[in-house]
Amino acid sequence: MDRVSYLILFCAIFGILMHSAAAQNVYVVGDGLGWSVPPNSSSYANWASGKTFTVGDILVFNFLTNQHDVIRVPQASYDACTQDNAIGSIITVGPANITLDSTGNHYYICTFGRHCQSGQKLSITVGSSNTPGAPQANPAPPTTPTTPSPASPQPDNCAPTPSTTPNAGGPTATMTPPPQPDSASTSLAGGFLLALLSAGIALIF
Repeated sequence: MDRVSYLILFCAIFGILMHSAAAQNVYVVGDGLGWSVPPNSSSYANWASGKTFTVGDILVFNFLTNQHDVIRVPQASYDACTQDNAIGSIITVGPANITLDSTGNHYYICTFGRHCQSGQKLSITVGSSNTPGAPQANPAPPTTPTTPSPASPQPDNCAPTPSTTPNAGGPTATMTPPPQPDSASTSLAGGFLLALLSAGIALIF
């Protein structure tokens, strides 16, 4: 392969990597609070409120090893603060990165002492990255044009009139802005990929 072919191949690979990095958001659970016993039982619910989580996003649980842990559980265990029927293995070494790999409701708790009962628990809803957040409006039913009568002296007055009746049956479409990455999102990955592209071009030429 000549240098031009190598350059084209390298750019194609770079584009794929950039697309993958841009589609992934990284969320630090609790932000500055980290993963610890919160000041009130609604702290993590407030943190998750307003955020849009999708498959492929990463949750970062910042905690000190041997002081906290994190495990995913079903809703019943989440409500009861037990690790019965846990989904996956308990993570005891912090910080822990968990990639959201399925849609639906995800529940996480800390199993140390009464940490969960004190509010160290997180519930989020994960959506598909290909599904827009807002419902789409149903298209309005087509209107049937009125055929002017042959006996009418003024056929222009019989031209079909567009229906102005709103579609009462369908939901109203709302414009929802796309989710923005958290402060720990993908800017670092983008810079790394740009450096990788520069190094590849230098090697080729």
